[in-house]
Order: sequence, then structure tokens, then C-alpha cells
Amino acid sequence: MAVTASAVVDGAVALQLGLARMRQLGESPRPIFDAIGQYGESSTRLRFKKGVGPDGARWKPSARVRAGGGQTLVQKGQHGGLLGSITHRADDSSAEWGSNKVYAGIHQLGGEIRPRTAKSLRFQIAGRWVSTQRVVMPARPYLGVNADDGREIQAVVVDVVQAAEAGRMGGR
Repeated sequence: MAVTASAVVDGAVALQLGLARMRQLGESPRPIFDAIGQYGESSTRLRFKKGVGPDGARWKPSARVRAGGGQTLVQKGQHGGLLGSITHRADDSSAEWGSNKVYAGIHQLGGEIRPRTAKSLRFQIAGRWVSTQRVVMPARPYLGVNADDGREIQAVVVDVVQAAEAGRMGGR
């Protein structure tokens, strides 16, 4: 991507430098995409705190929560769980955020879990062991971009471009 900007203003050295920095940002826009990814990660983490999807709808409480408390999709003291796995990455053409956990998709989209090799699934809920032939997981979307996110992402892009124009991008 190439960005060309020029200005002829007598004594406007600062403007010329700012335009040069913005051109550099246009040639290597990773700081913009990284800022978008950071925002997406932060927005997703906030959804976990609120227990809502991108559309603002509350998640259906999990069986663990209904049986004894806690928070849906958040296991207390488990930093490596779904919430702890939310991260982002960016390059010069895109930003993405999400989880690398194998079970992330079923929480986002919902679905049915059946045993593969055993006769039943066995797990604990509120200290009690449960055995069952299947578990139907409701969709609890935590990833996505809503209208508020869109406005915030636009503001993030403006902030990054203004920072580049002001020379605060560390020479990128």
C-alpha cells in the first residue's frame, strides 16, 4: 500500500515531517493493525466480565454456575482457560484476535459433545460427578464486532495516525 502526501507551505517543516511520518505509516501500517487487535482483545475480555456476546445478549448460565456459582466461561483461578487464552496478532495487512484453545469454537458457536471412545462423558459440577451420553452446549459468542466496536476501531485508527503525524510512533 502506498500513501502519497505533499504540501507546499512556507516555513511548515513540522507539517512536512508529519506528512512524511504518515506516509511511512501508510507503507507499513502494522501499528494500525496492532492497535485494532489490541482493541479487539480488550473488548473481548470485557465481554467475559459482563457475560455478554457482541450483540449485548447475556450468555445462558452454565450448569456449573447454576449449581453453585462462579461465572459462565470463566473458571476461577485458571489463568490458562478460555479467558486467559484471548490474544491478538497483527501484520501489515490484518489484525485478528481470539483463542487457540481446542474448545473455544464450541463455546462461540455451540454444539453437541458425545464420547468418542468411552460409554459416557464424566465430569464434575459443583463437586459432584456426573455421567451422561451427551452435552448440548449453547452458543455463547464472545468474539465479534458490533457497532460500538466499529466506532471505537475508527477512533483507534485516527489516534494511531495522529500519533504518527505527531512523531510518537517511535520512528516506524
